[in-house]
Amino acid sequence: MRWDFASVFDNTDALLVGAAGTLRIFAICLVLGLSLGLVVGLGRYARSRWAYVPATIFVEFFRNTPVLVQILWFYFALPILLPFSISPLAAASLGISLNSAAFSAEIYRGGIQSIDRGQWDGARAIGMSWAQAMRRIILPQALKRMTPALTNRAIEIFKMSTLASAVAYVELLQQGKLIASLNFNPIEAYTAVAVIFFVFLWPLVQFTYLLERRLRRDE
Repeated sequence: MRWDFASVFDNTDALLVGAAGTLRIFAICLVLGLSLGLVVGLGRYARSRWAYVPATIFVEFFRNTPVLVQILWFYFALPILLPFSISPLAAASLGISLNSAAFSAEIYRGGIQSIDRGQWDGARAIGMSWAQAMRRIILPQALKRMTPALTNRAIEIFKMSTLASAVAYVELLQQGKLIASLNFNPIEAYTAVAVIFFVFLWPLVQFTYLLERRLRRDE
């Protein structure tokens, strides 16, 4: 076998388009997944059954079904149920975001539960409502403890973006498949995709380690 990276370098523009698509879906899913996860996590912690039950059903469903199946369902089944079609970006974003929200919700719930009960008692003693105590006292402390887990979740979201290729969304893996099919060089094409992912993710992983060390020093 002869390595043929020249054909990969000749298609750098295609890889750059794929990288832009990966960053786009990562940004969408990161914002939606972590934001919705906070709402669902608060529902999971709430005492009201009207909040707790729907939040629990959401978490259990999306945590226990494959992300790829969710993406394919949104892409193929949702247009049958609704009077409009759905783009590959929308389908992939929905699947990845909702799945990430389910896992993030458990991170938020665990972080909130880790705060000592005395913090709640102190907030009530000075006349704060549940919402005020959560916003001003509990969440700021909990977010500090949850930060390493949430940054790891962000890394997982970035890697899950490759699943969008299943519905022909133009991202790195999809472009790698295209280059491999045109030049018959799957090993070189997928190696290039892996290297690009490493270049993007390695600084984020190092930042996570740095953040964990700093948080341990602050405790």
